[in-house]
Amino acid sequence: MVRSKRRRRWPNIPRAAAELVDRFGWSPVALLNTIDRLTPGRGDRARKVGDGISYGALGRQKLDIWAPTHPDSARLPVMIFFYGGGWHAGERGDYGFAGAAFAGQGFLAVVPDYRLVPEVRYPAFLEDAAMAVRWVVAHIAEYGGDPAKITVGGHSAGAYIAAMLALDPRWLGAVQLEPDLIRAGVLLSGPFDFAPFREWRGRATFGAHHDPAETQPINHCRADAPPLLLQHGSSDHLVYAKNSRNLDAALKGIGAASELIVYKGCDHAGTVVALSRPFRGRHSVLADAVRFLRSVLGLPTSPPTA
Repeated sequence: MVRSKRRRRWPNIPRAAAELVDRFGWSPVALLNTIDRLTPGRGDRARKVGDGISYGALGRQKLDIWAPTHPDSARLPVMIFFYGGGWHAGERGDYGFAGAAFAGQGFLAVVPDYRLVPEVRYPAFLEDAAMAVRWVVAHIAEYGGDPAKITVGGHSAGAYIAAMLALDPRWLGAVQLEPDLIRAGVLLSGPFDFAPFREWRGRATFGAHHDPAETQPINHCRADAPPLLLQHGSSDHLVYAKNSRNLDAALKGIGAASELIVYKGCDHAGTVVALSRPFRGRHSVLADAVRFLRSVLGLPTSPPTA
């Protein structure tokens, strides 16, 4: 009887971990990152090749770079991954599991920090993100990356940042970059259509801005936007899946390339938790993202296994 109860508990461990990340955002992610790195097995075939590289003069304007241990070309496609945390929390070092996940699939993965509330408000973190992209364009070839194959991604608040970079040309234009340099985006559990700001994170981050509509990714859809993959959980009660559904419909309505995947039973943190090795089998978030990105970039469907 005791053994039977224990067996029934094990399948709930990924959900429990996701709920912890969902509730607290900052501390459990560091634990998840540690568990991911210590998980036995072949691993992600990835290594960190850049640690705390400055892309600007301020303290949080730093980034890490992860590379595959078995690259399939001299110039690798690039994924710039922005973490979440409600624009209030997050550390790049806690998201090594996300960088390693994409690096293990043949990408050069960049994980930037950015300034947070209450030190700043909208749009300072978007300005930081654009500066990080500018650094990538200028320097990623030194690490084996292809500046002609830059993609962006993120979870939650990070998905918001990635969406705004992909959709609103102002942010890249402010750092003298062309908007079409972003080739594709994968957006996990992102808030894209959430004004007026009824929740405290939104009020603190965007409430003082003179034009709330300007802050919303859904209001910056354009027909020539890069292809976007929107990935959301059906059981997300923090950022409801209607955000991704609404953005997908708006993009398709003007002829932009968009794909939507809603994972049954997945909660808000579940999409990013599924990037980690211990919980990757729960939802096919990484496999779907890599399939989408490689298709858009015209690359083989999977990296080499040798």
